[in-house]
Amino acid sequence: MTNLSLSHNKHNGMSDPVKTVTSADVEPAGRVLNDGTAPLNARFRALFTLKHVGGPEALSWITQAFDDPSALLKHELAYCLGQMGDPAAIPVLAGLLADKTRETIVRHEAGEALAALGGPESLKLLREYSQDSVAEVADTCQLGVKMLEYKESEVSRDEEGLLPVNPYASVDPAPPLREKDVSKLKALLLDEKASLFERYRAMFTLRNIGSDDCIMALAEGLKGDNALFRHEVAYVLGQIQSEVAKEQLFDCLRNEAENDMVRHECAEALGSIATDEIKEELKLYLGDSVPSVLRQSCEVALDFCDVKC
Repeated sequence: MTNLSLSHNKHNGMSDPVKTVTSADVEPAGRVLNDGTAPLNARFRALFTLKHVGGPEALSWITQAFDDPSALLKHELAYCLGQMGDPAAIPVLAGLLADKTRETIVRHEAGEALAALGGPESLKLLREYSQDSVAEVADTCQLGVKMLEYKESEVSRDEEGLLPVNPYASVDPAPPLREKDVSKLKALLLDEKASLFERYRAMFTLRNIGSDDCIMALAEGLKGDNALFRHEVAYVLGQIQSEVAKEQLFDCLRNEAENDMVRHECAEALGSIATDEIKEELKLYLGDSVPSVLRQSCEVALDFCDVKC
């Protein structure tokens, strides 16, 4: 039995139901998840029920849903497989990563999920696709390689038990740093010449500290050169759920030249903050002319707003 909290999803748990679920909930949730006529918010709730219960049956229902036309849903399916920690998901994720007809947001998430699961097979796959022709996929896989190599390194053993605890209980693509000086962390976060892995480490450290100056430092990262980096900044701002960076998230969401992965993550981050002003903004992106990933992200974010409010 698992008690579900209203923690934001990546993702961050958006649309996690606030109730206690058991294995008896798996089949009904699986059927809702795979019902293409069901509202997207109901399918997301079903997905996070399966994620929290876990086990082979839940994994099977999640795997079946990868035939759905919604790139947003498929990306969330891959995320959940990574967070569930079951190595039985590796073949499914490997197939998604290898399939170049899949949407970038889905392949990226499959790579990140493989890194979250870890192990020699995941590391081999991530190395194979670390030079992928799609920048976001290549960057994700390079980060995954760095993370898994870190876990095997002397540095990891030296830092074991000394790094700050992740208050969000998510499996992150990079570990935090021991550094506590916000100005130094900000400088590393914004250093375009530093490795993406080290910048991610600074990012998650700032998230864990979570003060207003940390949030503003993170918000500056939304102007970075790398789309994957900007999308992860939006993700951690969504985890923090603070209004401090609201205007920067609005600016990024409104930027039609911005990468869809980044705008989608900004929408979900704003949904986790859930003010009346944010709800009105998100409603502007529900029209048919809005790219589907962004439109659906706003639908799910509005559902979270309704639950949170």
